Amino acid sequence: MPIESSHGRGATRNPTPTRFNLHERVVEGEWLDQVEAIDGLPQRRTTVTVENPKSILTRNNSPDIGFDRSVNAYRGCEHGCIYCFARPTHAFHDLSPGVDFESRLFAKPKAAQLLHAALSRPGYECRPIAMGTNTDPYQPIEEDWRITRSLVELLLETRHPFTITTKSDRVLRDLDLLKPAAEMGIVSVALSVTSLDPKIARTLEPRAPRPAKRLAAVKTLNEAGVPCSVAIAPVVPQVTDHEFEHLVEAAADAGAPGTFYLPVRLPHEVAPLFRAWLDEYFPDRASKVMATIRELRGGRDNDPNFFSRMRGQGPWADLLRTRFEIACRKHGLPKAKFPLRTDLFQPPHGKQMRLL
Repeated sequence: MPIESSHGRGATRNPTPTRFNLHERVVEGEWLDQVEAIDGLPQRRTTVTVENPKSILTRNNSPDIGFDRSVNAYRGCEHGCIYCFARPTHAFHDLSPGVDFESRLFAKPKAAQLLHAALSRPGYECRPIAMGTNTDPYQPIEEDWRITRSLVELLLETRHPFTITTKSDRVLRDLDLLKPAAEMGIVSVALSVTSLDPKIARTLEPRAPRPAKRLAAVKTLNEAGVPCSVAIAPVVPQVTDHEFEHLVEAAADAGAPGTFYLPVRLPHEVAPLFRAWLDEYFPDRASKVMATIRELRGGRDNDPNFFSRMRGQGPWADLLRTRFEIACRKHGLPKAKFPLRTDLFQPPHGKQMRLL
């Protein structure tokens, strides 16, 4: 299995996915043609490919999540979070869920136009649209592509409710749109903070903004009237769970009106990538971490079943839930839940968006 240069990346491996019977890649040409780094390991530069899907709304009927539709402006995510449950989606494109996922990205510049068409269809039923449920809508390439902003502009124009989940304080750059949306009661934001330790965060989420910047963004959003909760997601046993109570306290100090948590999930190719990451950064406790995760997941690396996949099972899951409830009571933080208005929705008029 090839080892990539790990500088600035989350995954330490870039294996070819095998779930779909793909053949292992063979490098052609001289070995020196592949080497761009002094240490003899290939550097990996981020590339962005334009994707032109025919539709943008993704529907689901999962009974354990609070939305039935979502929009993803990007495929892949440069934040490079090693635990990201979206990594396996790159396997559908003959790309590795490892370093490929965080360096070979896809952007959907026509996302707003596609959403405009979806919202214009006769009989469309308005319910909140979730953004950031697969890959981060405010990852670094949003700086130039501004696809998420175009989506928010359309949702504001049509008064359509939406939620945003992100790890980036880049969300503040759209505050001019989020404030009027919040005044109408059609938006809520969740900022994910997994650790307060910069060293841990730097290896878990190498290209995401540091935790202090995310908490500052939580404070700014709530002071501006935009409801922003803190997602302690995921909790990694033996790596970040010792910070559980401190994270709840930090959320309260940042003015968050609520918080929630999720135990780490390791579907498909994420599990071996996560194991390799543990061997690299936490070799002293790698086996203990995985043993605890398997205890949380019914004896497996991952539990795909509805409900239990979100909260875990067994004594460790019970302990996390109890600790969370006690910490929330201590700091006066309820579980994050913000009902959004759907009665204000106005279908878009014409073929073009007024704000774009």
